[in-house]
Amino acid sequence: MQHKATLPPWCLTGLVMGACSLPLVLLATQLARGQLGPDPAERLMQDTGEWALRGLALVLLASPLARAGWRGVFRYRRILGVTVFLYVSVHLLLFAQVYVGWSGALLIEELKERPYVLVGFSAWLSLLPLALTSTDKARRRLGRHWRPLHRLIYPATLLAWLHLFWLARSDVGEAVVYGLIFAALLGWRLRRYRQRAR
Repeated sequence: MQHKATLPPWCLTGLVMGACSLPLVLLATQLARGQLGPDPAERLMQDTGEWALRGLALVLLASPLARAGWRGVFRYRRILGVTVFLYVSVHLLLFAQVYVGWSGALLIEELKERPYVLVGFSAWLSLLPLALTSTDKARRRLGRHWRPLHRLIYPATLLAWLHLFWLARSDVGEAVVYGLIFAALLGWRLRRYRQRAR
């Protein structure tokens, strides 16, 4: 009887991590080659934000897929979540470097005057405790408090979508598409919560 060859778990984890970091590597390569157009910083900010939104959608999609019998994405939710935080952090660091110049006073002014900056920064703050408690050790230490803490992914998603929507100005097509995707994924969770409550 023949057995199917399967990759060891560590190898699969490495492949997933490599796939998650590939867009960032490609962006860095394009930057080094001068292939990001006349405004490389703007392009980097746009693309890292875009990949963060895609990652959020994948993280939220993991549970519905698992309920349908596809547990592949669910197994790597932690890696996906940390990757989302990485892309959001790079997005924020680019903003701090290019638009704020690491000035605390200018950052506070931007937060006051531009709502999309405030909600984007709030989304990063919501994801920060999730990234800091993503290890097995942190989960054991937090115990029953770990799961409620990680529900911060939901307000973080809403804040990230608001950030995109306010940035879109008149061209809201992309924001509408992401809004429908996030509404469907969060709606699925709300329905599950109501079913369990009954």
